[in-house]
Amino acid sequence: MAGISLVATLGAAGLTAAPTASAAPQAAPATGPLVRAISAPAADAPDVDVTKVQAHLTELNAIASRNGGTRKSSGQGYRDSVAYVKNKLQAAGYTVTEQPCTSGCATGAGPNLIAEWPQGDTAKVYMFGSHLDSVAAGPGINDNGSGSAALLETALTLAEHHPAMAARVRFGWWTDEEQGLNGSDFYVNSLSSAERTRIKAYYNFDMIASTNGGYFINHLTSAAAQPMKAYWDSLGLQPEENTEGAGRSDDYSFEQAGIPTSGYAMGASARKTAAQAAKWGGTANRAYDSCYHQSCDTTSNINSTGLNRSVDGIASTLWKLAVTDSTPANDFSLSASPAGGTVDPGTSATTTIATATTSGSAQTVQLSAAGAPAGVTVSFSPGSVTSGNSSTMTVATAAGTAPGSYPLTVTGTGSVSHTATYTLTVRGTGSCSGQQLLTNGGFETGTSPWTGDTGAIGSHAGQSAHSGSRFAWLGGYGYSATDSLAQTVTVPAGCAKATLTYWLHIDTDETDRVAYDTFKVKAGSTTLTTLSNTDAASGYVQRTLDLTPYIGQRIALTFTATEDSGLQTSFVLDDAALQVN
Repeated sequence: MAGISLVATLGAAGLTAAPTASAAPQAAPATGPLVRAISAPAADAPDVDVTKVQAHLTELNAIASRNGGTRKSSGQGYRDSVAYVKNKLQAAGYTVTEQPCTSGCATGAGPNLIAEWPQGDTAKVYMFGSHLDSVAAGPGINDNGSGSAALLETALTLAEHHPAMAARVRFGWWTDEEQGLNGSDFYVNSLSSAERTRIKAYYNFDMIASTNGGYFINHLTSAAAQPMKAYWDSLGLQPEENTEGAGRSDDYSFEQAGIPTSGYAMGASARKTAAQAAKWGGTANRAYDSCYHQSCDTTSNINSTGLNRSVDGIASTLWKLAVTDSTPANDFSLSASPAGGTVDPGTSATTTIATATTSGSAQTVQLSAAGAPAGVTVSFSPGSVTSGNSSTMTVATAAGTAPGSYPLTVTGTGSVSHTATYTLTVRGTGSCSGQQLLTNGGFETGTSPWTGDTGAIGSHAGQSAHSGSRFAWLGGYGYSATDSLAQTVTVPAGCAKATLTYWLHIDTDETDRVAYDTFKVKAGSTTLTTLSNTDAASGYVQRTLDLTPYIGQRIALTFTATEDSGLQTSFVLDDAALQVN
C-alpha cells in the first residue's frame, strides 16, 4: 500500500482469532511459522487452501532474497515475480497478457499482468486485483505478497473446479503501486469507454495478513461490498470501513473512472484502537503491521488466520458474482476434421474446425490455437464464426521445422469455451542439419520458453553467471524446497548424435559426504543423471549427457533441485545447449 498514515490511539491487548459464526473465540498466532488456519467455508464456494497461498508467499520471498531483498517495480525481483505468477496462470488455462506501462510509471518499471478466465458473459466482467511490487526497502510479503498470492491461488482454484460461469472474471497484478498507483492508473486509462462499462465492479486486496490487523472493507456499505461483507459477517468478524487505505491503493484508479470498487485490507501503519483490540484481539496502540515498508516484511510477518479468512472471502465473492450452478443457456460444440495431418517441412496442412449450437441460441465463437512449435504458424479463415458454421484452419511449417509430432490445442471462445486437439506430424528428411535446439539456454532473454519455477532465472545477488549476466539459481534456501525448470524440444530424425551440455556451479553449507540435496536432469520421465551437495566445487563445471536415444522424439528436458530441511545447497545453472549433428 502506498502512502503513510498518522492515525494513533491508546490501549493494550493480545492478538486472538475472532470467532466464527458457529464457534467460540480461539487463540491464533500473530506471527511465526506459516500454518493453515481454520475458517468456515463459503456456502457456494470451495475452500481455498491457505497453505498453497503461503507456498506462493515463500516463493515471492525467495525471489526477493535473490534480488537484493526487494521486488521493487523497476528491479529483476519484480520481473521474476511476474514470471512466476504468469507461468502458473498459463498452465491453468488463463488468457494471460503482460501490459508494459509505457507512460506514468517509474523508469524501468515492469509490466502489469492481466489474466482472464475464458468463460462467461463478456459483457459482464468482475475484476480482482492487487499490486505485485514491493518497496525498495524489503520483500513486501504482507505488502503486498499477501494480496497477490491470495488472488493467484483463488484463480488456480477457479480453474481447478471449472464451474459454469455467468460472468467473466479478470485478475490484475499491478506494477509501480508503491510509486503512486501508476500501473493501475495506466491500465484504467488504456480502457475504452465501452471496456470500462463492461467492468461491473473491481475488488482490491492490499495487505490482507497484517500481524496485528483488523478486518477492513473498502466502501463497506456499498452494493459492491455486500458479498465481501456477508462472508466476514458469517464469521462474526464485524468488519469496519477501511479509512486508512482510502485513496492509497489501486482501487482508487478504478474509483476515479466511475467503476464500483471494494476490497479487503487488514491495516498498515495506523494503530489499533482499544475497541478494535477488544473486538478482534491484538495489541492496542500498536501498528496493524509493525513491519510496514521495512525489510522485516517477510514470511514471518504473516497472520495466517487473517490470510485464510481473506482468501476464502475472495473466493466466496467471486462465486456469488460470476459462477452459476446452471448449464449455460447458450452452448456449442467444437471439433477438428481431420484431427491430424502429416506434412514435409516447408509445406502446409488444413483442417475444418466445425461448431454446432448444442443449447439455446447461436453465439459468436472466436478461434485460436496453442502449442505450435517454432517456425509453425496457425491461421483461421474466418477467425470467428457463428456457432453452427465452420472455419478452415491452416497450419504452415517452415523449411527448418524439426521433424516430429506436435499436438495443437484449438480453442473456441464464446460465452463458454471449448477445445479440440489437432496433431501435426512433420516428416523427417533423412538428413540432419547440425544445430543447437535449446532456446534461451543462457537465460539472457527473459524466462521464455522455460516453464516451471522461472523466478529462479535472473541476475541474482550472491551468485554469478558463467557468461553474460543472467543464470538460473535452483535451491539455496536452507529448508525443504524444490525448484524445477523445463523446456520441450524435438530432436530431429536423421541425426546421428544428440548431446546435452550445461554449466553447473554447486555450492553448499553441508559438511558431510552424504547426498542431502540433489540435482536431477530428466528427459521426459527418465532421470539421466543425479548430482548432489557432495559434488560441490568452487566454480562452474561443464556437464555432458548423451541424448542420442531420443533422436526423432519430442521430449521435455527438466532440471530439478531438491533440498532437505537442513543446510543450503545452491545449484546454479547456465549456458545449457542441446547440439545435434
